Amino acid sequence: MNREHGEIAAWQARFEAHWAAEGAADAAHGIHHFRRVWRSARAIARAEGEGDLLVLLAGAYFHDAVNPPKDNPLRSRASRLSAEAATGILGRMGFDPARLPGVAHAIEAHSFSAGIEPRTPEARILQDADRLEALGAIGLARCFYTGGRMGGSLWHAEDPFGRGGRALDDAAYSVDHFPLKLLRLASLMRTAEGRRLAEGRTRVLRRFLADLERELAE
Repeated sequence: MNREHGEIAAWQARFEAHWAAEGAADAAHGIHHFRRVWRSARAIARAEGEGDLLVLLAGAYFHDAVNPPKDNPLRSRASRLSAEAATGILGRMGFDPARLPGVAHAIEAHSFSAGIEPRTPEARILQDADRLEALGAIGLARCFYTGGRMGGSLWHAEDPFGRGGRALDDAAYSVDHFPLKLLRLASLMRTAEGRRLAEGRTRVLRRFLADLERELAE
């Protein structure tokens, strides 16, 4: 194991211990989500040949350090609040201070709702890695889990796919989240590898919608 890999493994163990001590978050944004985002970020960084892995590791484990519910008024500020919290936590842990601004920017820019332009390779990679979590089979599970937590319905009973002229409302109907956001994500990816992965996972979502339409018509 080279020095960089050893350093990454040591920091990952500390980040894992931090979140174990903090207790469980909601199932869509907890430690398993952080691990998957890190794995995706690392894979994208390797494919793209760029990105500071320690910055990406810290960003992956702390991008949702502050995670208000989707319908909370603070939601649009969550990534900024997470960046502030992460800077404080990482500073107290003795993380390299020269890397803290890069971590903070990557966390701030990862959020879809914040609308912050990613200016660094790490910010672009982290944004793509987090968005991959909204796609594919995992994205399906997280979408309906989150919709249920918000008290929404699975789909509109009379017009499930919004073809009858009604206004789409993903706070009320989980299936509305597909055209409003999920099916758009692949085109918004910042890296070639992120886009490739997103396109594959988007096909999973489209197959699900086709299967759902067929079953509802039976």
